[in-house]
Amino acid sequence: MDGPILVGTDGTETSMKAVAAAARIALAFDQPLHIASAYKPIAAQSGLPLEFQGSVSPTSRVEAILEDAAARARVGGVKAECHMRRGDPAEVLLDLAQELEVSVLVVGNKGIGSAKRFLLGNVPSKVVHHSPCSTLVVHTT
Repeated sequence: MDGPILVGTDGTETSMKAVAAAARIALAFDQPLHIASAYKPIAAQSGLPLEFQGSVSPTSRVEAILEDAAARARVGGVKAECHMRRGDPAEVLLDLAQELEVSVLVVGNKGIGSAKRFLLGNVPSKVVHHSPCSTLVVHTT
């Protein structure tokens, strides 16, 4: 394997299993690990007092998730870099995989067996069907 590894996380326990698997791969092949998280903006809540308006930021939560994931990977000796992007999680991962020219894109399997996937699709399915590189779906549930 010659090239960086990319993994997505939303901070859940299941997605952190995918991060751990990606970190093991990155370490085994001495490749950098890119950890990505997507977010959607939160609509402003105009009913809040002025001192609280704008204090709730989705990006600060995502930054904390990414830093936690990167710290876990770095403890194991992996070079980790974080990427926070606005948008659909599958689209963010696919775009980053292409931009970074990764060798492997790692995702967890959460959502593959859910009934709603038939209506909306899910991140692992979208990634597997459209990935520009090899994809590993980690059994996380």
